[in-house]
Amino acid sequence: MARLFGTDGVRGVAGSDLTAALALDLSIAAAQILPHEEGAGDRPKAVVGRDPRASGEFLEAAVVAGLASAGVDVVRLGVLPTPAVAYLTAESAADFGVMLSASHNPAPDNGIKFFGRGGQKLPDAVEDRIEAAMGESYAGAVGTGVGRVTDADDGAERYIRHVVGSQPQRLDGLRVVIDCAHGAASEVAPEALRRAGAEVVTIGDSPDGLNINDGCGSTHLNRLQAAVLEHGADVGLAYDGDADRCLAVDAEGSVVDGDQIMGILALELQEAGRLMKDTLVITVMSNLGLKLAMRKAGITIVETPVGDRYVLEAMREGAYSLGGEQSGHVVLLDHATTGDGLLTGLHLLGAMSRRGLALSELAKVMTRLPQVLINVRDVDKTRAKTSPAVAEAVALAEAELGDSGRVLIRPSGTEPMVRVMVEAAAEAHAREIAERLAGVVKTDLG
Repeated sequence: MARLFGTDGVRGVAGSDLTAALALDLSIAAAQILPHEEGAGDRPKAVVGRDPRASGEFLEAAVVAGLASAGVDVVRLGVLPTPAVAYLTAESAADFGVMLSASHNPAPDNGIKFFGRGGQKLPDAVEDRIEAAMGESYAGAVGTGVGRVTDADDGAERYIRHVVGSQPQRLDGLRVVIDCAHGAASEVAPEALRRAGAEVVTIGDSPDGLNINDGCGSTHLNRLQAAVLEHGADVGLAYDGDADRCLAVDAEGSVVDGDQIMGILALELQEAGRLMKDTLVITVMSNLGLKLAMRKAGITIVETPVGDRYVLEAMREGAYSLGGEQSGHVVLLDHATTGDGLLTGLHLLGAMSRRGLALSELAKVMTRLPQVLINVRDVDKTRAKTSPAVAEAVALAEAELGDSGRVLIRPSGTEPMVRVMVEAAAEAHAREIAERLAGVVKTDLG
């Protein structure tokens, strides 16, 4: 039987894979495990937030019902970014937090993710204990033992004060276009940037429950690129549906990805003496150009599997302060316990303002090697790492590339697909090899 938890919580098509019954059972199980991880009091407390997906309404009701029936006091936060829920879990001294979101996925999908005490993502072992508890019988709380449910009206304000306060550099004079992906950042992101002094133009800021990530946000940057040029802006920022990632566009409309953003922030922290152990934590998907640039700057690279949870694990184990992914998940551990798109954008704009440089100049911190990524759908992703035919094709491709590039084939942790990534000195060469490998994956695993 497949593991219920993926790399970022429990996800699926809402109402089909992810039902109200599953959400109810999962929350009851979580209530049996999470309050006891670090010695909660007699009345456990949880905070629950969601992104604006329509399905989040019934899933929130199911989760809240499950938790309260198990004797947990619940504070509903409403629509807020994932990192806001993580922050408020810690700030309110809750025993755990729950976020309902499928991040950058389309509107029909949804997900349930948990944060432990302090807003920390859960280790695999704890998720396994929750999953195991779902099969156990449980007598619900009764009488005075049932949990109470309240609403937090000030959650957004507390989070905004936190992110703005983390970056003291004023942003006056910067014109910024932000694409909120019709998602959880649609209200808090514009307000945070305006308080920091920026002139803000917003797009993708009208969520209706069905349009989240629909042709907008960090996975569809063309609208942001056009808006930056149309408004003569200095920079554009794009968040995903739950705003735990951020990508950027410079004044000329060129994309600045997570690798470049991490490179910029690493040098900023290094100069300020706040890049712990002069180390940056990245994943195997990061561009080789970032590694070369950091090596030149005297910054050590620690590499992890794909997934911000693995980045976070390495950061906590090594006591590092900066890490992230090419996709725009950037973790500033001095200020957050998880990837935070608003924090990332504010600190990137702070670097521009502090240095008086255009984003295009700051992005020259690294030179990106051509990188081609092909997503192969409708294949058995569970066999991606064990297929002899795929392994042979990868070995041949690596021999062909030598030291001038690399190959990475991995099953997606959040979607039903296998990702084929090839990096080479020339884009045409990278594409030719990637298409060849994608063909092998489709044929052998299809």
